[in-house]
Amino acid sequence: MPGVATMESELPVEPQSLKKLSFKSQKHALDFFSPLHGHIPPPDPESKKIRTSHKLNLEYGAITTQSRSNSKAGSEGQGQKPSAPSNALALPGPENARDPHKAVSENVLAVGPTLQAKSTMDGFSSKSSTAAVLSNPSSERNLTTAAIMERIPSKWPRPVWHPPWKNYRVISGHLGWVRSVAVDPSNTWFCTGSADRTIKIWDLASGTLKLTLTGHIEQIRGLAVSSKHTYMFSAGDDKQVKCWDLEQNKVIRSYHGHLSGVYCLTLHPVLDILFTGGRDSVCRVWDIRSKMQIHALSGHDETVCSVLSRPLDPQVITGSHDSTIKFWDLRNGKTMTTLTHHKKSVRAMSLHPTEDAFASASADNIKKFNLPKGEFLHNMLSQQKTIINAMAVNNDGVMVTGGDNGSLWYWDWRSGHNFQQAQTIVQPGSLESEAGIYSMTYDVSGSRLITCEADKTIKMWKEDENATPETHPLHFKPPRDIRRF
Repeated sequence: MPGVATMESELPVEPQSLKKLSFKSQKHALDFFSPLHGHIPPPDPESKKIRTSHKLNLEYGAITTQSRSNSKAGSEGQGQKPSAPSNALALPGPENARDPHKAVSENVLAVGPTLQAKSTMDGFSSKSSTAAVLSNPSSERNLTTAAIMERIPSKWPRPVWHPPWKNYRVISGHLGWVRSVAVDPSNTWFCTGSADRTIKIWDLASGTLKLTLTGHIEQIRGLAVSSKHTYMFSAGDDKQVKCWDLEQNKVIRSYHGHLSGVYCLTLHPVLDILFTGGRDSVCRVWDIRSKMQIHALSGHDETVCSVLSRPLDPQVITGSHDSTIKFWDLRNGKTMTTLTHHKKSVRAMSLHPTEDAFASASADNIKKFNLPKGEFLHNMLSQQKTIINAMAVNNDGVMVTGGDNGSLWYWDWRSGHNFQQAQTIVQPGSLESEAGIYSMTYDVSGSRLITCEADKTIKMWKEDENATPETHPLHFKPPRDIRRF
């Protein structure tokens, strides 16, 4: 009745809860995509039979007709038991000699259930399904046969055996966290910078203190030693970048320009140029002698906490807290490439000494990239699952990463296999939470590793001379699938 309809339309609409609406939406989605979820009832057998026969005729019609005509002509010519198609004789097995048809049909059934089901439907004989499998290689490969074919497993390189590393020296002397380290190119001494605002120079062979330098008013986060001059460079949270003359043991130049703390620095291997990156999100390029700022490489959105330099393009590579890695054109001071593979801060990067490749470390994963284009190679095969502050690679292909929780993981560079997991031991009197590793480097020979830690100590590591592949076997299982991002 029209009156009732009007009354019903005037009634107020009852508000529905969010839970009820979400259930309705979910039910609607399930109904819409029901074939994916298996809620659709089974189809009519007759229509399924028609559909299957149409597909089979479409894919294998020409081959089936040809194989039937060939077998018919062969049986009429010989007047004997019809023989199998010529392709069937290529199948191995002792039964082929006795009954080729039986052998071929058995081989078809062994391929997989898909073909077996297809051969039984629509009254297809085993002979026709055999002809479908053993089709002419020149014919176009279709999706059905590609799905049945056996997948070839990817060949992952087997890792090289490396002896395990052990701690052989602990050096105490700093009064704060040890934040940075650099080794002299002559391989006779190394220097460390600390939160106690001092730089200490140590003898590499004996570990004895040779010199203490003061001048910074905040913790020292970056150190570099020049291979061409008697200069050492330091940078810290006090926005200062200093050049030390090691003949006079004093500061001879300061580089002013950073607006906040300086977190990293490195020297160009060929040119007299210094790169510094800091919390002002800029990597600055300095002329060592004139103290002039050549470029301010701006483009990152967060702190620049790691920087690499190489003699060829890209000559500058920076990693940032904005989880990106940028390649820079040093001539024009502009970005060449931006790598966005990481999901978290890129706090550490390391160039391989001989290969054109580098690795970058983040809390999500450690990744390898090719140079000069920056193609992504692969992830490391394990996850350290901590904030990685430092990493280093030597000539033997041993890469080491140090984390905030004191974990020290050793990797085979070529395969990405993690062959050793060590844990640093904090100095007596320190808290367990002070087990963090902030910086690390190999010496020039690559046989000794120096780590700087939060328990105010410097630890030195070397390979175990008594280890053999028998005492420390390589436990490597090739990865089933590798994340390609």
